[in-house]
Amino acid sequence: MRANFKSYPPCNIYPTAIIGDDVSVGTFSEIGDGVVIGDRTRIGAMSFIPAGVTIGNDCFIGPRVTCTNDMYPPSPSKEDWQATVIQDGAALGAAVTVIPGVTIGKNALIGAGSVVICDIPEGEVWAGNPARVVKRSQ
Repeated sequence: MRANFKSYPPCNIYPTAIIGDDVSVGTFSEIGDGVVIGDRTRIGAMSFIPAGVTIGNDCFIGPRVTCTNDMYPPSPSKEDWQATVIQDGAALGAAVTVIPGVTIGKNALIGAGSVVICDIPEGEVWAGNPARVVKRSQ
């Protein structure tokens, strides 16, 4: 049983999703089949987190964030889907889009409205469409 889990209806959370303690999921969000969400993570309203996405502990996923799992939809098989990983402490601003197969590093920050098309290193700040480095980690 999860401690202090909150979801604000209406939202759709698949029963196979693995959700940690102290997680909050905003209204009109979808958390897909087998998604993993770590402890103390916050998912903003109207976010779409499909199968194949793993989100670490202490993350912030802003409102209207969209993760994808199929590079060329519709794939004939789920075997063509790619995993996406958002590591501990990462923060994604409102309306960020994340294409499948990328990893967003620990404590990375992604600016609102960005489109993430490649891996983001730990601790860096990225923004834009496509997202580009704004500040490198030290």
